[in-house]
Parts: sequence; C-alpha cells; structure tokens
Amino acid sequence: MMIRSCDSVSPAPPMFAPRRRLPIGAEVQENGHVHFRVWAPQAGGVSVRIGCDPNLDDAAEFPLEAERGGYHAGEVELARTGMHYRFVLPTGEFPDPASRFQPDGPHGASRIIEPEFAWTDGGWPGVSADGQVIYEMHIGTFTREGTWVSAEALLPSLADLGITLLEVMPVADFPGRCGWGYDGVNLFAPTHLYGQPDDFRRFVDRAHALGLGVILDVVYNHLGPDGNHLSEFCPRYFSERYHSDWGEALNFDGADAAPVREFFIANAAYWIREFHLDGLRLDATQQIFDSSDCHI
Repeated sequence: MMIRSCDSVSPAPPMFAPRRRLPIGAEVQENGHVHFRVWAPQAGGVSVRIGCDPNLDDAAEFPLEAERGGYHAGEVELARTGMHYRFVLPTGEFPDPASRFQPDGPHGASRIIEPEFAWTDGGWPGVSADGQVIYEMHIGTFTREGTWVSAEALLPSLADLGITLLEVMPVADFPGRCGWGYDGVNLFAPTHLYGQPDDFRRFVDRAHALGLGVILDVVYNHLGPDGNHLSEFCPRYFSERYHSDWGEALNFDGADAAPVREFFIANAAYWIREFHLDGLRLDATQQIFDSSDCHI
C-alpha cells in the first residue's frame, strides 16, 4: 500500500548517518525523514507502520534493520512530523516505548514529534537546592480545565505569592480520564489529557520568565498495570529478582539490564533537554532495586 503524504515530499538528499537525541524512538532528521530505533532483542524482525490517520487506516509498513544488542532501526523517507506509527512485532502492533506523544492514550498509535521550540529562557540561571518555596502542582486539578494552557495563565499569581519552584506531579501518559500520574506507562510522552507537548514547553518557558523554576516528579520504580507494553518488546525490562510494592520491579541489575538502564537514563536527560526542566523529583527511591556496583 502506498502511504499518502501529509506534506509535500521533496527529493531525497544523499543518505547520511542519523543524528539522534535519544537512543530509541522516532526522530526527525535534517533531511526531513524520520529515523526509528527500538530495543526488541527477542523479535525475529521488527517493522514500523506509518500513516497520517491516527487509526493507521492509511498506513504503510516498512521493515527495520537488526542491529547489535537487540536493537532494530531504520530511516523512513516518507515519514514526516505529525504522522502516526506503531511498531510491528511477531506478537502484534504496539506503540513506541519511547513515544514522545500518545494523542489517543497508551493503547493508541504514537505520533512523530519534532521537539524544536522557540524558547525565550536563554538567560534563565537555573535553581539551587537551598531556599526554595516549593509548590506541588497537579496539572489535572490545578484548574477547572486541567490543562497546561489554563495552568500557565495562573503562574503570575504563584510568583506573586512567593513561590519559587513548581514541582509538577507525574505527567507520563496513563490510561483513563484522570489520575495522579503514578501509574504512568509512556515515560517519554506527556499525557494527552493536559494538552500538546509544546503546551508543556510553553508552560516552562513562561514560568522561567516569571522567575519560577520547574521540576518534574518521575516514577522509576514501577510502571502502571494498564497500557504498559514494554514486555512485548522484551520481558527483561522487568526483574524476576525483586518485587515492588506496586507490582513488577524494573531490571536495573540483571541480564540485559544495560538497555533498560539506558532507557531510564535517557528519559531523565530527555525531560531536562527537551523541556528545560530544572530538575527531577524521584518517586519512592527505596523501591528502585539495584545491587550493581554503580546504582542506577
């Protein structure tokens, strides 16, 4: 099936080595194509289905090349920012574990996101650990609308109140219409319930303009029970040696732990680099099990 283009397609320039921000996920390249990479060591083959329609009714499928270490990767010429995609494994089709946005939630298709943003906080000095007045904020209940846009409008009142640092409760996408965020399953995808990823960036940019720092609550000790597809890509994302208070513990020190560690380290860096956050608050660190010499 031929994929219909959402944008005009210009002639392809010569092939080049992909430039990536993250080790996995879908990333737009300088030539406008999209490079896909995913860790699925037990899959005999992986391909990606891409289409303009969120339901992928118009999708075309492209095989990825197997790399060392269980990764599968490839550049797709016809893929563009804003298109939707799923990875195709022998067991079925699943959203990207490193999806930057899930417009229809954890069970829907992933959307290709270009993270470039017109930041205005180049002079922001960052924050220190001392002397902060921290306001813990749940975006879904902070305003009646429960969105980044509506929360952004109230930031001046927090600055006037004397708040210096906002701690945003977890935003990794989760199933359902509402939640506190501690059962997130798409760790790279700010939940669609609060708006677009750029709305989050605009929220941080405005906070910095008002002298407010922003840190994000992240959950690296477990994943939610609904919408978590990591085991389809590799069961060794999870540990058989430990059991957390909320279910399966993550594999930070067992067989094939290196790609799992890479996944979570990349996630921490992602929030800082692509959303200009000033830091992270790690949830329940006593449930992050790791007996290796270098703790995650």
